[in-house]
Amino acid sequence: MAERDVRYQGAIIRDNHILLIKHREHESGRSYWILPGGGMEPGETEEDCVRREMKEETNLNVRIVSLLLDEPNPTKVKYLSRKTYLCEPNKGEARPGFEPEPEAASEYSIAEVKWFDLLDESSWDPELVADPYTYGQVLRVRKKLGYSP
Repeated sequence: MAERDVRYQGAIIRDNHILLIKHREHESGRSYWILPGGGMEPGETEEDCVRREMKEETNLNVRIVSLLLDEPNPTKVKYLSRKTYLCEPNKGEARPGFEPEPEAASEYSIAEVKWFDLLDESSWDPELVADPYTYGQVLRVRKKLGYSP
């Protein structure tokens, strides 16, 4: 996949929980939790991009509340930086969506969606806690929202 400048992602929050999606790589079978998001399409605003990505990947329509984080991507893989928007879900239930971009869909699929309790880190999936990339992001979101010191 070509490198893009910014990954636009959503921190979807409901009842003190954040929604993450699990990517499963087709070739290796490796899986990992990640905030839903992706790259902007021509003609989109940042908020349009976030709403579209949330719908595609979680089947939720969301309301954008604010920009939470604007930070460099430490891995520089695919994206140079990330903008994380605080989102509130409208009615409906989250379920795994799809990756419409053929090159991404050939690499991985969305295997699962799960709500993680921002007030109880001990309940988090060990796979999330062991991932410094997403775990660090979720901790920064949690801190920005006032859920931790």
